[in-house]
Amino acid sequence: MEGRSIQSRTGAIPERLSLGVLTLSVAQPTNVAATLRPLARGAGDPCHFHAPDGAIWRATLMPSGPATCRISQLDAGTVSVAAWGDGAEEFTTTVPALLGAADEPESFAPQHATLAEAQHRSPGVRICRSGRLLEALVPAILEQRVHGIAARASWRRLVRKFGTPAPGPAPRPMWVPPSANVWRRVPSWEFHKAGVDPRRAKTIVSAAGAGEQLERIAKLAPAVARQHLQTLPGVGVWTSAEVAQRALGDADALSVGDFHLAAMIGWTLLGRPLDDDGMLEYMEPLRPHRYRAVLLLESSGLAFKPKFGPRTPVTDHRAH
Repeated sequence: MEGRSIQSRTGAIPERLSLGVLTLSVAQPTNVAATLRPLARGAGDPCHFHAPDGAIWRATLMPSGPATCRISQLDAGTVSVAAWGDGAEEFTTTVPALLGAADEPESFAPQHATLAEAQHRSPGVRICRSGRLLEALVPAILEQRVHGIAARASWRRLVRKFGTPAPGPAPRPMWVPPSANVWRRVPSWEFHKAGVDPRRAKTIVSAAGAGEQLERIAKLAPAVARQHLQTLPGVGVWTSAEVAQRALGDADALSVGDFHLAAMIGWTLLGRPLDDDGMLEYMEPLRPHRYRAVLLLESSGLAFKPKFGPRTPVTDHRAH
């Protein structure tokens, strides 16, 4: 990727403004919306918004400060990027990795007809790398063993309560996620009011206290980073994979232990359900692209799992 950034100030927008156009290699067409979709925690995510005009807006906390960004697809090989806030300049340096510049989808040559069709239907879907470990870790912890609807509601409530308003002209109210120091100090009753049980609350506070360790982990190779993430209390194989998929650009991070994944893989590719052990055995030949296979099935609309009963009820921990 090549690019340039220009800094300026305007009277209308007091925050620092960084504007630029990043040009992607024609050999690496990128579908921006599909590539960044895994970063969104539901349609109401206060940190991520897919605008009606197709632009992707994100609010993030960089080491240099908060930033709001707008990433707009011009064509398959060109995006325009605008960013606001004290972290704007630093954010623009991360855009190539965010859009999958280091990803190597060309080396994935699936033999299964359904996977090949999924790849054909999903041109330009790359594995993003945000580099923001804690911003991926906290919502992953919130999603541990609970319904996604409840986890996303908890994320919205906590970010709006303890985050900061996003700088710049976002098209709807957005928030920058809390810092590690803020997460460490969230009172237990605020987690409770957000529907977060004590086990997950303790895991979040503990992870936030490992700030320096997380910074070191972010610099490791993805497979090694996953192993180090699993040394954090309350973080296992599933959570570390969910983080690696988003923050580390890990194309092989398989979410083992997911309530739906093994069955979906089995039904989609074999016409019958699989358990985790069966999924691991079946997908072993797909290394180092196991997560890519899942992402392509989901992005292409080919992922399939029959419904045999009512949706799992949402557990409200605020009454406990």
